[in-house]
Amino acid sequence: MAQQDMANMARWYAYTAVAILAVQLLVPAPLAAQPTADQYRSPSAHKASAHKTAPAKAPAAQPQAQAKQLPPRTPFTAADEVAAAIPDMPDARFWADSVADFTAALPPQPGPWLALSSGGADGAFGAGLLNGLSQSGHRPDYAVVTGVSTGALMAPFVFAGPRYDDALRAAYTKITAADVFEVGGTGESFVDSWPLKDLIAKQITPALLADIAAAHKSGRRLFVVTTDLDAERSVVWNMGAIAAHAADKNGGDAALKLFRDVLLASSAIPGGFPPVLIDVEANGKTFQEMHVDGGVGGQFFVAPAAVMAATSDYRLPATALYVVINTGLQPDFQIVPRSTPSILTGTVGAAVKVDTRLMIDRAYLAAKRSGIDFNIASIPADFNAPSRGPFDPDYMSALFQLGVTLGKSATPFANEPPAYPGRPTVQPTDTEKTGANR
Repeated sequence: MAQQDMANMARWYAYTAVAILAVQLLVPAPLAAQPTADQYRSPSAHKASAHKTAPAKAPAAQPQAQAKQLPPRTPFTAADEVAAAIPDMPDARFWADSVADFTAALPPQPGPWLALSSGGADGAFGAGLLNGLSQSGHRPDYAVVTGVSTGALMAPFVFAGPRYDDALRAAYTKITAADVFEVGGTGESFVDSWPLKDLIAKQITPALLADIAAAHKSGRRLFVVTTDLDAERSVVWNMGAIAAHAADKNGGDAALKLFRDVLLASSAIPGGFPPVLIDVEANGKTFQEMHVDGGVGGQFFVAPAAVMAATSDYRLPATALYVVINTGLQPDFQIVPRSTPSILTGTVGAAVKVDTRLMIDRAYLAAKRSGIDFNIASIPADFNAPSRGPFDPDYMSALFQLGVTLGKSATPFANEPPAYPGRPTVQPTDTEKTGANR
C-alpha cells in the first residue's frame, strides 16, 4: 500500500474512533488504577464533595440528562466558505493546502523552523525540551514556529522566547484534568472544555500578545493549525498577524478573543471536546465556521501536503528543520479489556503512531531534498513513568523533567527519524499503563 494511503487509513481509524473515545471518561473504568469521574469535575465540584465518604465501589450508571438543544446554524454555501474571511483581519489565516498563500505568509528571510506536534498531556515533553535548550544556551531563534493541538497550546510561549519558559513549565506541570475538562455532555461533545477555555484566557495575556506581535513585525512567523469541519480542510492561522491586530484600539478585543479561540479549537478533539465556532464574513453575509483539533489533518505541520509529497521538487526556504514529537512512537504491549472504550483507545493509539511516523518520514525527505539539516526529538522508548489518568501532574512533571534533561544534553535532537522497532515494548505487569505510549 502507498505511503499516502497508509496515512489516510491511519487518520481515518483515529478520527472516526475519537468521537466515541471520550466515553471512557463517563463510564466505570475496567482497570482498578483508572481514575474515577470525580477527578474530572471542576474545582467547585471537588470542593462541594470534599467531606463526602468515597463509596466502596463505583456507583451504578445514572441516566444522562437530555442533551441541551443547540440553536440551528446560519446556512452558507461552499462558495461562501471559500471566500470567507475574518472581519477586519484579512491576513489572519490561509488554507493549509494553498502553496501560494503559504509562501506569501513566510518570513522575508530564511531561518530555522520548529514544528510542535500533537500529544495531549505528553506536550510536557516538548515544554521540558525547550526549557532545557534555553538552559543549555543552545536554543535557536526560530524563524517559523508551527503548532498542532497541544503543540498549538505551547507554541505562543515558545515563539515569544525563553522569558516565557516559566509560564511554559507551569502550563504542563501544575495542571490536572479538572483544569482541562469537566464531565458532562454539551450536545456537541462528551465533555465540556470550559476549564481549558478559562485556562487559555488566563495564560494568553495582552502582554504576551504584544511580545508575539513584536516578533511578527521583526519578520518571524507563528502558525497554528485547526480543522474546518464544514470545508473538510485544514486552516493555518497567522497568530503573529492576529496579535498585531490586538494592538488596534478599535479591534483589539476581537483579535485577543480570536487568538484564544484558535488555540481552543486546535485542541478540540472532535466529539470529545466541543468544537469552536468562529465568526466570518463572505459575499455580504456573516456566519460561523466549525473548527476542531488541528490533528485531524496531521499530527504536525511543516508545509502544505503538495510540497511535502515525495514527488515534489519544492525546497523549504529554511536553514534547518526541527520537529518535536510529543507522543510515544513504540508499540506498547497490554492485554486490552473487552470493552468498547478500551478497544477504541488501543485503536486510536496505534493509528496515531503510524500516522506520526509516516509524517516524520515525509518531513525528513523534504529536508534532505531542500538541502537543510533535519533535527527531531521524541519521547525515548524507555520512558516508563506511570500515568494514572488524563493530565496526571506527577506523570507530566516526570515527562517535563525528561525533556529538560534531553534539552540540556549534548545531543537533544537526532538527525534522522527514530528507528522502527522490531517488537513491542514489554511493560511491567501491573494495572497502570506506563510510559508515553498510552
